[in-house]
Amino acid sequence: MEKPLRLQAFLARAGVGSRRKAEELIRQGRVRVNGRVAILGQKVNPGDVVEVDGKPVEPPRERIVLALHKPRGYTTTRHDPHAQKTVYDLLPDIPGLHPIGRLDRDSEGLLLLTNDGHLTLRLTHPRYGVKKVYRVYTERGTLPLAICQRLLEGVDLEDGPARALACRPAPGGALLTLAEGRKREVRRMLKAVGYPVTRLIRLQVGPIRLGHLPPGKWRQLSPREVEALLRETPVE
Repeated sequence: MEKPLRLQAFLARAGVGSRRKAEELIRQGRVRVNGRVAILGQKVNPGDVVEVDGKPVEPPRERIVLALHKPRGYTTTRHDPHAQKTVYDLLPDIPGLHPIGRLDRDSEGLLLLTNDGHLTLRLTHPRYGVKKVYRVYTERGTLPLAICQRLLEGVDLEDGPARALACRPAPGGALLTLAEGRKREVRRMLKAVGYPVTRLIRLQVGPIRLGHLPPGKWRQLSPREVEALLRETPVE
């Protein structure tokens, strides 16, 4: 931590819980700063000692968010005895770095990673429905409008109904927008309507686009881009 933070933001960034939960802890007198009972809204400065129920809280690390163009054939897990290649082979060694959501081994495109667990929880929580855009190619080529309409209305999967927020035919397949992130959801949806996927590329997560980032390369998101992500998941 390089600059003062409001106490509730400090606690949320440090992983104690949501900002609302942090505010409740402060109101209940369970938080101390430098040995004194804290008050709502006070600032925490670098070097201050913060405790919750008598236990010290580690200061939040600098938030880092990376965008990776994940190539096909890489898994998103750090330790997988069956994986020959993982996305960590392509990334810098940053403590605590983990993916925000996943892309399966055979899928490509935009994968966001961060060292901030609180940000990950916000971006993957179903209540926020962060939109994701995919370019898909199928065994049967371009999706007819009627099939797009079925995806918009919803299809039944083994773990419950699923639907696309947007669907537009594109050469060889379609452009799909979803707000969920269930395991292999896009592939299962297309298979359910008789158009198995041969290639899947994620183009966008919330306001962040893959753009012209080459496969296997990464870049760090700017502070403005991180703020745009946070606006997708407003804390009440």
